[in-house]
Amino acid sequence: MVTVLEPHNELRQRAWDAAASVVDPEIPVLTIADLGVLRDVVVDGDHVEIAITPTYSGCPAMNMIALEIEVALERAGFHRPKVRTVLSPAWTTDWMSAEGRRKLHAYGIAPPQASNSRRALFGEQAVVCPQCSSADTELLSEFGSTSCKALWRCRACREPFDYFKCH
Repeated sequence: MVTVLEPHNELRQRAWDAAASVVDPEIPVLTIADLGVLRDVVVDGDHVEIAITPTYSGCPAMNMIALEIEVALERAGFHRPKVRTVLSPAWTTDWMSAEGRRKLHAYGIAPPQASNSRRALFGEQAVVCPQCSSADTELLSEFGSTSCKALWRCRACREPFDYFKCH
């Protein structure tokens, strides 16, 4: 049971930390905080509500993420936490943390480019290979292993790789 005597900011931080520890079931090296899916934590007395935003509309991982958040909060002493899905504003790769981008690259997935690049205006992308760092890459399919990734291949090392799509 959460003690009511705990200062509000410390209680909110404890709830945030518990929720932020939940990993994405499709990319287990990333937490929902790394992804920017964790949007807000509201604590009112001994009730806690977490707001999350899906990376894609209809993302199949969101139900599992919500359940994992509830479990993490229960373990942290928050009883009957509520997880709310927020669709507006829509999630963007700009919400992904620098640490999350680093983790993706280390895992072998090319992280998303900044959406404000000039190349985005013309639909051009220069995706760097996460294996050999070559920019000589090509798109094989807009559809990768999950809906948030596309399949690319490096022309230099010939290795295929996933690219976390921008939006």
